[in-house]
Amino acid sequence: MKIAYLAAGAAGMYCGSCLHDNTLATALLALGEDVVLVPIYTPIRTDEVDVSERRVFFGGINAYLQQKVPLFRYTPRWFDHWLDHPALLRLLAGRGASVDPAKLGDMTVSMLSGEAGNQRKELDKLVDWLIDEVQPDVVHLSNSMMLGLARMIAERCGPPVVCSLSGEDIFLEKLKAPHYEQARHLLRQRAAEVHAFTALNNYYADFMADYLSVERTKIHVIPHGLKLEGHAQSPRNPQEPAPGLPFRIGYLARICEDKGLHLLVEACERLITHHELPQIELHAAGYLGAGDRAYLRQIQERAAQGALAGKFRYQGELDRAAKIDFLQSLDVFSTPTVYRESKGLPLLEALANGVPVVVPEHGTFPELIANTGGGLLCQPHDSVDLAAKLAELLRNPDRAQQLGQKGQQSIRQRYHAQAMAEQTLSLYSELSEMAKGSP
Repeated sequence: MKIAYLAAGAAGMYCGSCLHDNTLATALLALGEDVVLVPIYTPIRTDEVDVSERRVFFGGINAYLQQKVPLFRYTPRWFDHWLDHPALLRLLAGRGASVDPAKLGDMTVSMLSGEAGNQRKELDKLVDWLIDEVQPDVVHLSNSMMLGLARMIAERCGPPVVCSLSGEDIFLEKLKAPHYEQARHLLRQRAAEVHAFTALNNYYADFMADYLSVERTKIHVIPHGLKLEGHAQSPRNPQEPAPGLPFRIGYLARICEDKGLHLLVEACERLITHHELPQIELHAAGYLGAGDRAYLRQIQERAAQGALAGKFRYQGELDRAAKIDFLQSLDVFSTPTVYRESKGLPLLEALANGVPVVVPEHGTFPELIANTGGGLLCQPHDSVDLAAKLAELLRNPDRAQQLGQKGQQSIRQRYHAQAMAEQTLSLYSELSEMAKGSP
């Protein structure tokens, strides 16, 4: 089967959607399918072997200029090619290109307008390429903010169009009026023009069925699958650290307020005041954007001046090998997100290495904990309850080990890349057969 997968780049950061899309494309290729992973906006960034095309469509520079300067809506394709060069887009992303929803409302509405938007020229180029070179049996969009592309793709290319649902409501809910209302209207309108949606869990499938006003049966739940090579092959034992070493509590996610690192800092400060507990350290890692540097500075200053003095460390952005080493160094893992998490990939990676987790009881987390048995739930936005749940595991390393082992076993049974690819391919095949049978 010929599959065109259109993956939205994340302006140079590691993001869960890019990691998922690349892992899925790699696993489909391993099954013998003909997959073309096509970056949209910017090149994707992944900590595994990147299987995406070198070419970028709807390059961020071109799309922005066409939104703001009408002249660029008529420039020739050879000129656009230079502005879409991956090296230039990476350079722009490295200098902190804005992804602030408050500044991108008009462009979001324009993109959702598709053939009626200011980036119509870019859509023509993409569809011409799909027709002339790819000739796909199915087209997969990596998130619902790309729904504006679906109508022309379906009309001119003909194949079924699938769309992933991957947490885009977090961005959309920060749009300002009138763009928020316009975007929500267009989302509901354009959602009717794709053949199927995929979501990583039932929570987000249920939520987005209402958000997009689509039938729940149109959304297929296909859990994320990890590439398991490199992750721990045997259970770890949290009782084995050298005498005197503190227990390590870890955080791995983008460094920003939404992900809740400040709540984990507050919880760890409380743990230190309980002198009957083992000594602890808090280690954090993850992408830090220019707009969130002040947030990290505040956390570092608070830690340095309070109970966590000398016990908090930010380890920066990690590649795959360093990420796995980091996870394997932990005794407990937590990402206490402020928002309702739609993916939970770092949680799965922690469990793949036998590390028990403590996460808020909202979003997909209750579902993931129920399915894996790999950790505890705490009250959302509550650093006191987070500290209490962490303390349970610190007091009882045997229980922590059991949770980690159970979670690790579940990951290897059901959250691996081959299972994800097989379920996705089954959906593609079903849609393709239905399309062939339609008049």
